[in-house]
Amino acid sequence: MATGEQLKSIIKTHFNGDKEQFSTVALRIAAHEAKNGHQIIARDIRSLVDEYKNRPQKVVRLKREYKGLVEEVNEKHYLSELIVNDDINNKIKRIVKEYKKRDKLLKHGLDNRRKILLKGPPGTGKTYTSSVIAKELNLSLFTVQLDKLVTKYMGETSAKLRIIFDMIKDIEAVFLFDEFDAIGYKRSLDNDVGEMRRVINSFLQFLENDKSKSIILAATNHPALLDDALFRRFDDIISYKLPTEKEIYRLIKNRIASFSRGDFLIEDIVKFAKGLSHSEITKACDDAIKETILNDKDVINKELLERMIKEKKTSYEN
Repeated sequence: MATGEQLKSIIKTHFNGDKEQFSTVALRIAAHEAKNGHQIIARDIRSLVDEYKNRPQKVVRLKREYKGLVEEVNEKHYLSELIVNDDINNKIKRIVKEYKKRDKLLKHGLDNRRKILLKGPPGTGKTYTSSVIAKELNLSLFTVQLDKLVTKYMGETSAKLRIIFDMIKDIEAVFLFDEFDAIGYKRSLDNDVGEMRRVINSFLQFLENDKSKSIILAATNHPALLDDALFRRFDDIISYKLPTEKEIYRLIKNRIASFSRGDFLIEDIVKFAKGLSHSEITKACDDAIKETILNDKDVINKELLERMIKEKKTSYEN
């Protein structure tokens, strides 16, 4: 049964209209129930939270010229689900806060930060961050696959970029330029230098001239490949790293909450997961959960989770 403090907290968040905190408290109650051996009620609570979280947003009808250039992402996540360091967490909160208070800033001649560069190793939360920002702001999320625009249709890239930025102006949403390296290669590279320079200059001009209300995110796994001029065009830069031991602990604990009774110390597992990304650790936990379900078990054992993490680490090392 939920504690008195948890009940008071969930009632308070409900009347305050704080959906993120309401979800967080509900998941804490689920973890509390799971710890006390009430696996069914714990899973039911988590299912209710997931069901609400995955409710479809309002439908955005795309003009014909926009289709094929972007992909709408329906899966959204709360900030409380993103396990990152305080610096990243605070920067995301600042983006959300400034967006919500943008009219107040505008009265003083200031703009909210909208153009953000996300850089760091694969699987460390960059794409996840885009879904969090979209969820927190109740906006649609669109991803732009720049590699498709640049590598195959070099001569048409600038024209397609114009269409994308027309869409950014036309539809207030969160736009993620994924695999941003495709457009940001250093100008010193010999491959199609002239055309690439024109593409980069076009993008810089579009980005600098953009006065829309949309949030523009650019994600890169290889910041060293980006031209220095690109960095200066962004309002903020968020740097991602592989998870620390503390973050690994939180990742595992949160992911297996409904299948754990505290039969083993998660701290004993953390050392095996060092060097893996957030995404890889999550997948290892999911593999352990699936194995547990298929074996008609209710609780994950230490050996199984350890084996799944080691398998994931070995597969990426080879």
